[in-house]
Amino acid sequence: MSAVNGAGRNPARETRLGAADWLSLAATPSFALMAVLTAHGQADMFCLGAGHGSLLGGMVPMYALMSVFHSAPWIRLISRR
Repeated sequence: MSAVNGAGRNPARETRLGAADWLSLAATPSFALMAVLTAHGQADMFCLGAGHGSLLGGMVPMYALMSVFHSAPWIRLISRR
């Protein structure tokens, strides 16, 4: 009878993903791709033209940090398996 009402299932082990889950999973690779594209482009040419630009300034480190900060859904997905 417990299998009929779902009491035997472990919701933490379920891998069904809804739309919000897919959106949260899309953030990390999107920011990583934007960091790579920005690093290979000339977007930071104006900022670094003065010659005293910081390595921590600019869009590439910001995109990389955003990718790291949004990696929690990927970690949860991997830990469920």
